[in-house]
Amino acid sequence: MPNEKNEIEKLIDTMIFNGDELVKHLKTVLPDSLYEPVMAFHESNVANLKKVKAFLNK
Repeated sequence: MPNEKNEIEKLIDTMIFNGDELVKHLKTVLPDSLYEPVMAFHESNVANLKKVKAFLNK
């Protein structure tokens, strides 16, 4: 189980990092009116992923 937990944590970190990179790129190509909802959605996803990671570490 510890190995599986470690793999899930790595996956979560990768998802957060890749989401950050995508949002940075989208900021350069989308108008603010479209970028803001994307950013809000990403922030919500990051918060949920961090909750999952915290739950795994209990």
